[in-house]
Amino acid sequence: MPVTAVDLFCGVGGLTHGLQLAGIPVVAGFDIENSCRFAYEHNNNSRFILRDITQLTGGELREYYPNNTTKVLVGCAPCQPFSTYSLRYNKHGKKDNKWRLLYYFANLVEEVLPEIVSMENVPQLIHEQVFRDFISRLEASGYHCNWRVVNCAEYGVPQCRKRLVLLASRLGNIELIPPLYDEEHYKTVRDAIGRLPVIEDGAVDPIDPLHRASRLSETNRKRIRQSVPGGSWHDWDDDLKLPCHQRESGKGYRAVYGRMEWDKPSPTITTQYYGYGNGRFGHPEQNRALSMREGALLQSFPPDYQFIDPDHQETNRSIGVHIGNAVPVELGRAIGTSILQHLENMGVM
Repeated sequence: MPVTAVDLFCGVGGLTHGLQLAGIPVVAGFDIENSCRFAYEHNNNSRFILRDITQLTGGELREYYPNNTTKVLVGCAPCQPFSTYSLRYNKHGKKDNKWRLLYYFANLVEEVLPEIVSMENVPQLIHEQVFRDFISRLEASGYHCNWRVVNCAEYGVPQCRKRLVLLASRLGNIELIPPLYDEEHYKTVRDAIGRLPVIEDGAVDPIDPLHRASRLSETNRKRIRQSVPGGSWHDWDDDLKLPCHQRESGKGYRAVYGRMEWDKPSPTITTQYYGYGNGRFGHPEQNRALSMREGALLQSFPPDYQFIDPDHQETNRSIGVHIGNAVPVELGRAIGTSILQHLENMGVM
């Protein structure tokens, strides 16, 4: 029997692209942010549906699956309130907490009953009641659930990024495939971005418009010249240090204004990775922060993945949010491979 997936909270398509690379067709991706549409549809053989998941019914969702197919439902529910998702209130008149979208995910699972469910999210979720509720509802619906927190570097992502991955099946026990890389063989910053053209801060590569770097102030230019790979603001002359870092309470906070190291995975790529002062996002060698393309490569997007709609130019901030929030493509591929191996073991394929 063929297998077909639908991606909830699809964003620009990191998880969809990984599933398709593994061999799972994804017929549709749902998201509330229309600015994701171009990247999602341009790079994936799938349809983008602009839809608020809190308003989607199981009957509507079921229509996207072909007849006689093994249904897979995947999603990475946003873990922070944003856009119109943050404007709804609970019965007590207070804003719902940031995890509540998982309850809508669970509603759709119960209504559609896909054979396979996968959910990817931040590790902190395991400590929340909503996660326990999500597992309980899946188990009550006949699912075998398996979850663990993984370092994405173990699956070929050149980045130290911890994520929670849940797999659930109505067919039997399902597990994520074992790690593909150990610490001595992780893909590195050099592997991901070492061959890109040199650019300066504020510049754009003439061939690839996504390979563009934010402009630095003159003070930050002085700071990054004194920064060393793996270091921090402690490496600067005193007159370049921020007042907050010179106070006793700020002296131990080193995870900003640093350069990455060539031969290690990058730190976690956040939604503000293009800003030198937002983390250890200084280029290992060039005097600038990461370019937009470099962040995408460190998220394991292919080098030709397009994010910029020529008819609707977006800001670095908007693109950075989409790239930083994405499921790393290679983690998506590992999830897809795990699903296919499970279906083969169950005799479905």
